[in-house]
Formats: sequence, C-alpha cells, structure tokens
Amino acid sequence: MDRPENHYLIDVRDLKKYFFREQFLSSDKEPIRAVDGISFFIRKGETLGLVGESGCGKTTAGKCVLRLIEPTSGQVLFEGRNILNLNREALRKLRPRMQFIFQDPYESLNPRMKIEEIVGEGLEVHGIARGKKKAKKVSEILEKVGLHPQDAYRYPHEFSGGQRQRIGIARAVSLGPEFIVADEPISALDVSIQAQILNLLADLRDQLGLTYLFISHDLRVVKHISDRICVMYMGKIVETASSKDLFRRPLHPYTQLLLAAIPKLDPRKRNEDVRREEQRPFSAARGCQFQPRCPHSQEKCETEGPVLLDEGEDHFVACHFVAR
Repeated sequence: MDRPENHYLIDVRDLKKYFFREQFLSSDKEPIRAVDGISFFIRKGETLGLVGESGCGKTTAGKCVLRLIEPTSGQVLFEGRNILNLNREALRKLRPRMQFIFQDPYESLNPRMKIEEIVGEGLEVHGIARGKKKAKKVSEILEKVGLHPQDAYRYPHEFSGGQRQRIGIARAVSLGPEFIVADEPISALDVSIQAQILNLLADLRDQLGLTYLFISHDLRVVKHISDRICVMYMGKIVETASSKDLFRRPLHPYTQLLLAAIPKLDPRKRNEDVRREEQRPFSAARGCQFQPRCPHSQEKCETEGPVLLDEGEDHFVACHFVAR
C-alpha cells in the first residue's frame, strides 16, 4: 500500500504477532499466526474500523498497536516515531497520548475501587493532577461522558453495563489522549444502549479531536462510526476502503459474505447465505487464507497468497480474482 511523504498519526507496517505452541506443551512447532503482516494507516481525527469474525486477530492487532502485548515484528509509527523501538521509560511517557477502551465493562473495572480512583488513577500516576485538583478533573470528565459528579464516590457494581462502559471511556479520555483503540466497546451491552455509546464516542471525537481504531465484528456498527474500514480474516487484512465505498462495492468475497450475513427482512435469503458458507469449512490454506470458503476459488488461490492492490478511490483488496 503506497504512502505519501507526509506521515499519518498512526502508520502500521507489516505487523506480526505469532504465538508458538511449544509454550503450551505441544509438539507442533508451527506458530499460530494471530496477526500475519498487516499494514494500515489512520489520519489524525479519523476513525478506522477494523472488522472481522471472532478469532481473526483484530483484538490482538489492537493490543499490539499500543504495545499492550509485544508484536513479533513490524513497525507501529505514532507521528512518524516507531513505538516498538521505545524503551520502557519512553513508552511510559507516551502512554497518556494512546489509550484503550476494553470490551467488557464488567471485567475491566476494579470492583474494590471507587470511580474517582478508577478514573483518576492515571492522572496521579503520570503526575497530571492530585488531591482536590484530581477530584475536580474527575468530576469534569464524568460529566463529559454523561455521568453525575457524585458518581465518583460509588463502586462499579452500583452501575448498569452502559454506565460502566461510560466509566471505562472516562478513564480512557482522562489523560487527554490523541489516539484510542476501542475494542468491541458495545458488544457486551444491550441493543438499546449501544447507540448511546456510539454517539458518545463520536461526540468525544469531535470535541476532543480524537483518533480511533474501532474494533468490531459487526459491519453495521462499524459503518455508523467509521470513516474507513479494514476487513480482517485469519490474521490478514483482505480489504480496506472508505465506509461508503465498502458498502457500495465490496470487492473481496469475504467482505461480500459478511455483508450477506447482515440480517434481512426476507429470512429465506439469509438462510441461503448461511448454507452456502457451511458448504466450505473454515481452515487454513497454503495460499489465500479464504480459499477453502471462497465461491470464486481457482488453482492459483491454493498456492499463492494475494497482496493488497489498489482498485481505485483509496480502495484496496487482496484477491487474485476480484469480484467486481
């Protein structure tokens, strides 16, 4: 994927994360390629959606981008600076500018800590605010995410799932970050609450000038909030395009399958899509990872892995036989 001379806020290049089975007392030496050489960029103020089915590696990719887990290889450039080369102290100083919103609002909050401690912990650790100044800052942040300042003196178990996720968002924005990785931030919430959290994230992006990597398995959700979308399958990015263009002309067979799986008014058509998918089992391939499930597969697909190629209008697809 070609890049202009001016760098982006986030520029990920050939990122890999392999897990080796011998760590789990297995005799199989072949690594699990959770993230297998992905590249993408995110412009300042933009939301990039990373979408794919469970187990495709999208959460691992998001954690690697922030070095919450260490990548096997590759580069992650933040304003042109490769954060994978930073030592522990340099990375600690950079942490306030890059934050993470976790998927499960029930597991990600310490039940023994009051909300003031949860949201204000980073402020104190990084020397931004302490004492009364910290308490005031926490109150302001809680109001910003739609909670009451008095909520600072309550515990997580006293809140609903949607409110807990607002607390998680408050914690993420408390340090004034520029970049946030949001990992399935609404998947654990009731449908009635999901739109409220999406709108909150969009409002905070506009108010605070945030840049998001938004991870989800739901294309409808990603379409609602993302400027561009990367589609991930078995550790690789198979298609990337603007949100509008991806829905208007999906080029990769997997993207088309994801779109076909979105519930429709006619249940008979949806069932046909499911049966067609079940006829092609999920498995790895020597060439294209999607080849065992692809309705357009040919001999070349079994031996040669495709690379992302420009199909025009900032639309890239990794497929030997693009289904236009």
